[in-house]
Amino acid sequence: MSAKKTKTLLLASIAIFLAISLMLFPKESLEASVRGMNIWWNVVFPSLLPFFIVSELLISFGVVTLIGTLLEPLMRPLFRVPGVGGFVWAMGLASGNPAGAKLTARLRLENKLTQIEAERLVSFTSSSNPLFIFGAVAVGFFHNPALGILLACAHYGANLFVGLIMRFYMEKENRQAQKELELTRQDDKSGPKWLTVLYEEHQKDGRSLGKVLGDAVQSSVQTLLIVGGFIILFSVINKVLTLVHFVDLVGYVIGLLLVMLHLPVELGQPIISGLFEMTLGAQRVSETTQSNLLQQVIAVSFLLGFSGFSIQAQVASLLAETDIRFKPFIIGRVLQGLFAAGLVIVLFQPLYIERKPIVFFETVIPVFNQIDKVQTTWGQFLQISPYITLTMLIIATFIWTYRQLNKSTKKSYR
Repeated sequence: MSAKKTKTLLLASIAIFLAISLMLFPKESLEASVRGMNIWWNVVFPSLLPFFIVSELLISFGVVTLIGTLLEPLMRPLFRVPGVGGFVWAMGLASGNPAGAKLTARLRLENKLTQIEAERLVSFTSSSNPLFIFGAVAVGFFHNPALGILLACAHYGANLFVGLIMRFYMEKENRQAQKELELTRQDDKSGPKWLTVLYEEHQKDGRSLGKVLGDAVQSSVQTLLIVGGFIILFSVINKVLTLVHFVDLVGYVIGLLLVMLHLPVELGQPIISGLFEMTLGAQRVSETTQSNLLQQVIAVSFLLGFSGFSIQAQVASLLAETDIRFKPFIIGRVLQGLFAAGLVIVLFQPLYIERKPIVFFETVIPVFNQIDKVQTTWGQFLQISPYITLTMLIIATFIWTYRQLNKSTKKSYR
């Protein structure tokens, strides 16, 4: 049997298994689906949508190209990617997964990156946003905002290390592609003025302001609908695998590996859950009573870096529109998980045990003591987030309907 036929048989078997499991566990599957829907509706959609829309506008108006010219001296020597990679990295850090992959794919489609540069970039621009790390994980799961600093430093530090390693990815193969791309760019080596850069990029785009805004909203909502589908799907898959004791079995095997690493075997099952959906895994790790705080934070930091199969599937769907290969992204996730776990071990003592209150001015309250402020901010966000989601879905539906009616009207006059 050929490899392609074997792959087809395997995928068909998995689909049949999931269909049978849904029929055997309808109530549990529904509950898992609702849980995934709540995560998307209350957190993912309202937190990512503004960044997606703003990034689309910045690309359309040439701001990203301008930022690229300014960051070229930094990004090229460090990561061997163009300056526009700095914009992708910053937006990925600020907005979280899968913003880095979406922007990388967009820039690749516009030929601002070579294939190998895009693969390098997507491997280290995937991260959780600060609101999730501080609000959901540190405060929501551990009830300890001081852990937010530790987790954030380990998480974003691991991003940096992955980028420095991936700069060597297919170095020789990228040189020729980079030369060809430079010829198509036809950059003025003397350096064009910033206003000229903005004007030329906007002229290349050619869309009116209303068209740009409508496309930005519609494209962002469509992407987030796909993201929501993956979140719900993997929430159900995770629940089904738990019910059929697959998580218990694999968790036992992982537990043997954890013993070798001097970690409690009880973390095995939560880690397996986190490999599918990192939010659920992080919550289960925080509830494990047989492990100490350092062991829990190591496990959570690894899961945040690895991102989970749910986010990886979202990224795969975004990259499918381009020639960007998925393998470098997977390598980056494994490396980031390992680096993040290692950085927690190194930074736990100075950033958590021996920490001192951080003050920006003498009259400012120490950051580590602002637990009530962090909890209030996160709670307020969760209160207004459903209304943001509903409003933007209505606007996107209106835009789509308006454009469909215009198309129908134009066809009727022909």
